[in-house]
Amino acid sequence: MNLRSMFTSFRLNSLSNKQIAFGIGLFMLGFETVFAGGTSGFESTFLWVALLLIVAKLSGIIEKIKQPAVLGELLIGVILGNLALVNIHWFEPIKTDMYVKFIAELGVIILLFQVGLESTINDMKKVGVPALVVALIGVIVPFALGTFVVGPLLIPKDHFTTLPSNITIDHVYLFLGATLTATSVGITARVFQDLNVLRSKESQIVLGAAVIDDVLGLIILAVVTAIIKVGSVSGLDVVIILAKAIGFLVGAVVVGNYGAPLLTRFLSIISKSGSMKFTFVISFCLLFSYLAYLIGLAPIVGAFAAGLVLDQVHYKHFDSSLFVTEIRSIVSRGSTELKNEIEISLKKHDHHHVEELVAPLGMFVTPVFFVLTGMMVDLRTFMQVEILLSGLAISAVAVAGKILAGLGAGKGKNKLLVGIGMVPRGEVGLIFASTGKAIGVVNDEIYSIIVIMVIVTTLMTPPLLSMVLKKSSVAH
Repeated sequence: MNLRSMFTSFRLNSLSNKQIAFGIGLFMLGFETVFAGGTSGFESTFLWVALLLIVAKLSGIIEKIKQPAVLGELLIGVILGNLALVNIHWFEPIKTDMYVKFIAELGVIILLFQVGLESTINDMKKVGVPALVVALIGVIVPFALGTFVVGPLLIPKDHFTTLPSNITIDHVYLFLGATLTATSVGITARVFQDLNVLRSKESQIVLGAAVIDDVLGLIILAVVTAIIKVGSVSGLDVVIILAKAIGFLVGAVVVGNYGAPLLTRFLSIISKSGSMKFTFVISFCLLFSYLAYLIGLAPIVGAFAAGLVLDQVHYKHFDSSLFVTEIRSIVSRGSTELKNEIEISLKKHDHHHVEELVAPLGMFVTPVFFVLTGMMVDLRTFMQVEILLSGLAISAVAVAGKILAGLGAGKGKNKLLVGIGMVPRGEVGLIFASTGKAIGVVNDEIYSIIVIMVIVTTLMTPPLLSMVLKKSSVAH
């Protein structure tokens, strides 16, 4: 390196350090102001959201070491969420701020909607059988291992001394197995998005399997909960749950193929602007999320289905983006051959205008979800040796069960990549655990063990996926 380049590098580095110091100073001033004025109103949410967005972007420095940005967002969240352990309580209000939680939940909804927009129904059909096989293995194996192997080995029958009268230790094992079936596709989808491989066959298999997994997990959770509450469950109840889930997914495809084009044509009569197009797609996403919730599915399944459906809708009745309009105006004076070549490119760009409209909203709300997810990690759960060892053992089983699921991906697919993609439990695992706690089958110790499993599977997935992708042909 010559003297001039060294000097330039030094100046850039110095400027970067000054900017970081200035940013920290602004944060400190903001904290002093907000705590001086109190944090009872929703106005403090402005500061919290600004903080989460900025630290999310700063954590993107992890990309310098070839790791996906989502890992940095999760880790910075873990750090902020555990500063109370060193007597720094500035960030604790974020965890209970209802407005921040709303933005975070919207973030994961928009993320899965974007993933759906990047996929097509035809692509999903092509991987339908492998996705079903992956989902079945990924549910059956962890459930069996948790219920019949790991549960009895790690949680002796005398471990519970105060179980409710209607709950036995076998119920505890059964529920632990049900918790291990969970899959949180949000983490994996974000990694695939960061590394630009959402259209790969492996990605499509994981996304399809995750939807099926959600349906199967819902059935298992409902059945196990019913067994614990009333001692049994009828086959009719299982059929009803399954019928509602399948009916929703089939109905989404029907609405997309027949209803959405008619609706877009009607709305375009009112206004052909990009704002009308944006309003339609976001409303469609939120409506499908709510409908999924109504029938007992996770709202993210509805968001994914909405994106998948809208990919089939052509917005020819709306105005093209300003960029496309300007380029068409410029090339109209060129040769016919040039116009034809550019028109092909512009049609492709115009078709993806919806993704471009939604992208800024995703940039705003999605990082909040991942930083907040990291903040919910309580590192104190790692401080009790017995619970820590049990949690790590359960985590190993949780990982192994989903890795084995990758074997169902079929020939010519990266089975390890598919298996790792199914590993994270994320918020879905916590929902299962919270349900168990509410009905009395999960005590504080078991809850901590499950939380450790959720932490391990969530944090390990991004770097592992990134590593496997870089060694495979999928990312090339």
